[in-house]
Amino acid sequence: MSELIIRGPLVHGEAESWPEKDVHIVDGRIHSISPRSKLEKKVELLEFPESYHLIPGMIDMHIHGAEQADVMDASVEALSTISQALLKEGTTSFLATTMTESSEKLSKVLSTVKQFIDSKNTQGAEILGIHLEGPFISPHKIGAQRGDALHVPDINLFDEWQNTAGNHIKLVTLAPELPHAKEFIEHLVKNNVIASLGHSNASFIEAKMGIDAGIRHATHLYNAMSGLHHQEPGAALAILLDDRVLAELIADGIHVHPDMLKFTLKVKGSQHLVLVTDAMRAKCCGEGEFELGGQAVVVRNGEARLKQNGRLAGSVLKMNQAFKNMLRFSQCTMQDIIKMVSSNPAKALHIFDQKGSIAIGKVADLVVLNEEYQVVATLRQGKLVYGF
Repeated sequence: MSELIIRGPLVHGEAESWPEKDVHIVDGRIHSISPRSKLEKKVELLEFPESYHLIPGMIDMHIHGAEQADVMDASVEALSTISQALLKEGTTSFLATTMTESSEKLSKVLSTVKQFIDSKNTQGAEILGIHLEGPFISPHKIGAQRGDALHVPDINLFDEWQNTAGNHIKLVTLAPELPHAKEFIEHLVKNNVIASLGHSNASFIEAKMGIDAGIRHATHLYNAMSGLHHQEPGAALAILLDDRVLAELIADGIHVHPDMLKFTLKVKGSQHLVLVTDAMRAKCCGEGEFELGGQAVVVRNGEARLKQNGRLAGSVLKMNQAFKNMLRFSQCTMQDIIKMVSSNPAKALHIFDQKGSIAIGKVADLVVLNEEYQVVATLRQGKLVYGF
């Protein structure tokens, strides 16, 4: 039996925060959260200043890569690099996110992710599944995706890919205005896969129809979708107005203006938002020229843009920075931000009984932040995997 006590930092629960508490971890799970007491037996102790914060491990539902590695590399080594890099920013779980590519290339990627998940690697952040971003997207809102590999929603093709992935595809981004989208959405829902509106030029009515058919997620709200206009309300407004939809936000202050982030939180509420990075292989690598989906990307001043046309191409955002930005931009509470980075994604992925909050019985995926919200320590399943 392994035992560990975390002492010192302010413990942030789902509804309230607790000072001067010991978090006792036994065999990788939270055993108790209790007032500090004298240690009656020899137990490993991690002690931090009282000004620090203990939060649940963050869950990134939309990330492509980091440290020169990308999910589309179709390499176990690349996935290992990404998963270990994410621990440094407090992300303990994520969805490996694909790009629009040929069926053959995607099949290879899906097979590789399945192999990595099935190996039950515990050295880095856990891959909870796959986010299939494309190819079922609009040619009018392609963003940084490849235009020559787009596909209308195809149930048979998806089933083939899901079989290759070992049923690890958990979320699919699609444009609901495309042919056969309604039947495709209903098929995803029937098979417990999250249907996400994204890379879409849908009208307000088309977006509403997609939501009524079963869409329950929105891929990077505002970006690569029909937006807000007082005479032509688009997909963004349909998402804002419907509490059935959990909406992603890239809180880097570049993809969405800081005041729009504040507006979105006020309208949508923290229980219906999730922060993501949409980060690419350039994350953690500084400025320079990189690759995303076979296209050249230039990173300068914290922005990643396609070299050919200047379009935003993912980000180099870290989750702890998104956490810090959202607090600063919106003046939200710690409970609000924890919902957006941990609880809401866990609930969407139906793993909230195991992850997403600090509670007795849950897996001890935990992060210690200092006063500046920098990551001091990351624990996965009760084991220190980064810092301290």
